[in-house]
Amino acid sequence: MTGFNNNVSTKFPKHLTPKGPDGPELLEAERAKASFNIQAVSKFMYGEQVLEKMQNVARVLESEPAFEKTQRYYQGRPERIAHAYEKDKRLIELTKEMNWDQNDRRIAQTWYDQSTPYTLHYGMFLPTLEGQCNEEQRKLFLEPALRHEIIGCYAQTELGHGSNVQGLETTATYIPETNEFDLHSPHLTSSKWWIGGLGKTANYAIVMARLVIHGKDYGPHPFCVQIRSLEDHRPLPGITVGDIGPKFGYATTDNGFLLFDHYRIPHISFLAKFSQVKSGSGEYVKPPNARLSYGTMVFVRANIVNGSKMALARGATVAVRYSAVRKQFVDAAQPSKWNNQVIETPVIDYTMQQYRLFTVIADIYALHFTGREMFKLYDLNMAEMKKGNFNLLADVHSSSSGLKSLTTTMAVEGIEQCRRACGGHGYSLFSGLGQFYQDYLPNVTFEGDNYVLTQQTARYLLKTFRNVVAGKAQASEHNLTINYLTQYMQNPKATCPATSSTDFLNPEVLISAFGFRTAFGIAQVAEDLDRNGRSWNDVLVDVARISKAHCQYMIVRWFFSGLQGATELAAPERKVLQTLAYLFALHTLEAEMSEFLMSGYLSPAQGKLVKEQVLELIARIRPDAVALVDALALPDYYLASALGRYDGKVYQSLAEMVEREPLNHTIVVDGYENYIKPFVYAGLERKKESKL
Repeated sequence: MTGFNNNVSTKFPKHLTPKGPDGPELLEAERAKASFNIQAVSKFMYGEQVLEKMQNVARVLESEPAFEKTQRYYQGRPERIAHAYEKDKRLIELTKEMNWDQNDRRIAQTWYDQSTPYTLHYGMFLPTLEGQCNEEQRKLFLEPALRHEIIGCYAQTELGHGSNVQGLETTATYIPETNEFDLHSPHLTSSKWWIGGLGKTANYAIVMARLVIHGKDYGPHPFCVQIRSLEDHRPLPGITVGDIGPKFGYATTDNGFLLFDHYRIPHISFLAKFSQVKSGSGEYVKPPNARLSYGTMVFVRANIVNGSKMALARGATVAVRYSAVRKQFVDAAQPSKWNNQVIETPVIDYTMQQYRLFTVIADIYALHFTGREMFKLYDLNMAEMKKGNFNLLADVHSSSSGLKSLTTTMAVEGIEQCRRACGGHGYSLFSGLGQFYQDYLPNVTFEGDNYVLTQQTARYLLKTFRNVVAGKAQASEHNLTINYLTQYMQNPKATCPATSSTDFLNPEVLISAFGFRTAFGIAQVAEDLDRNGRSWNDVLVDVARISKAHCQYMIVRWFFSGLQGATELAAPERKVLQTLAYLFALHTLEAEMSEFLMSGYLSPAQGKLVKEQVLELIARIRPDAVALVDALALPDYYLASALGRYDGKVYQSLAEMVEREPLNHTIVVDGYENYIKPFVYAGLERKKESKL
């Protein structure tokens, strides 16, 4: 190999083009079929001002080296962590340079689509300080945190305890002589674990620890604790802290562990907006309502619900666009033609592909209205609590718990459905879905394990049902639970009036069906617990089911009511969104058919009508499929996908990404001399010897 240059990269011949019709032509034809104005739907979903922000922020990030993504799929964890720090620093600078507000920064974080060391500073540390600091603590902790003078995280989960917050082992014992708290990790399982940003980045942490005063345990409370020196970033004496190591995803986040060895913190560290520990005496003053701190939790979960919509939107945009470009087989009965020539059928024309993907599109738009309603409820509840009215708190908290569980499960399953719908290329990281799926997956566990959260929702549902039965609950405009339970109790033998498939294209029919099915399930669990002697553990499977049913009811109701109140929508846009609302409701009904049948509200014959109508709705969506994902307004920068490009240049993009693969930057692999050549040359020598 004398004179051989091994530093030449592998390149595709530039004169080769994809066999036509190519992606750009196919997507252009799809967009021409749309029955509605794409821009009008985008403005309806986001608002013109936010939509403009989304576009402007994307343009800025695309020109910023700290936000580039072209190397993301080839880097190891150290390189990705280093790049994440660079991005976090540059985001702070850009916020000042561009005069960005909180929404701009949030959009930038979304478009970058990768959790980084500062993510929990914004997502948990700041909201907790905002919600639980008194005025003195706001100046001491919140204001410096907003200026990034301190970087924080939220340390709740422990090595031995996650969902059972009441079982946390870390203690904070009040020392009256010095007016301090002694933070201590008494067991290995007391180690704070999984804490984002803790491993190497944060110098402060919100620590959830058991408050102990004069030997009495008052349960977990939040403390704002300095854990690293602000001078040299070393852990402070009495603290052991580090990174927990590689994970299934989240490679760019330094999830960490933390232990305290009788670490003293000042009295001011106890976050005291709601409950207090009086200086000197250690007298504990409990909050006016034990659930006041739920406000921050509801806000975080509302953001997670909204994030599930964006996750599904990304998956569907990639899969639907690629399905319009990808061609496989020729349908002899209905051959596809292009310029009067028979071509392979675009996979988007296969009904199974449509069933897999168009139902995901319906989920996205349903969750849009759900997220919007969740934030309305959060704002309403916070306003009422400031007046001293806590009547909404339990309902809002239970709804946020169940919806976090349901929507993140929907998103995880939907992303994987979209990835599989991309065929073999969906397995490539270049699809933009593999690494994204890994990073999204923890959503089903953090901020409450999804199955455990259903118990919080179910306890509220059962309590409300018992109050309705006892005549202690009154119907309310904002309490949907009481309303459908009251309706059920008035006629527990009601049946669905639909006699044809089109009868199901009626919001009242569908909302009544979902309300009855949920109320029936709650009544059955209540009977098992209250009359049949079954334990809570015995009914956990049904507990998960009634939580899911309740949340599906809310999503269906909010989808239809959201459209009803959308007076700004023109007829074509309203029609296509109404079709999606029916598709979401009926596909969900189809998937949960056994419960509707068991309740007696639907008959098997009506179940068949539902299935027929689902397929009819999917056929209606077909001409608008690409336009509906376009209306989600996700930039190519966010998608980071060869398959989901707006311009449809799928195969050219795959070739370009392959050329960036480091293994292709040399002609002969580095291990050739030591691991391949000896065997090959031995074979050549044997051949020579055999000829002799």
